Amino acid sequence: MQQKHLFEYAVIRVVPKVEREEFLNIGLILFCAKQNFLQTKYLLDQKRLLAFSPNLDIEELKDHLCAFERICLGEPAAGPIGKLDIASRFRWLSATRSTILQTSKVHPGFCVDASETLNRLFEQLVM
Repeated sequence: MQQKHLFEYAVIRVVPKVEREEFLNIGLILFCAKQNFLQTKYLLDQKRLLAFSPNLDIEELKDHLCAFERICLGEPAAGPIGKLDIASRFRWLSATRSTILQTSKVHPGFCVDASETLNRLFEQLVM
């Protein structure tokens, strides 16, 4: 039997008007310490996003999501946050904020393969 590992994930949400608390799920961040895994996966369906919020700046949103990816990978271009250990980077990405790009509360689970789990959750929660 394959060993299962604890993982944590948060759903990435677009919240165009924070005061209305309306959002669309567009991605996920998944962290598994035992597998040294921290990745994000997202989908920017421009037609859907603009139907939800016609004045949404898609390019700005892309820039923010690319920053999330750089932080996950610990790239030098991610700045000081990218230099943190993997768990701290996940905590920073999943921290509560009141901006156009937010994450859900963190949810735990157990997995054998973090990458497969990321894809499965993405299909369930975003697609």
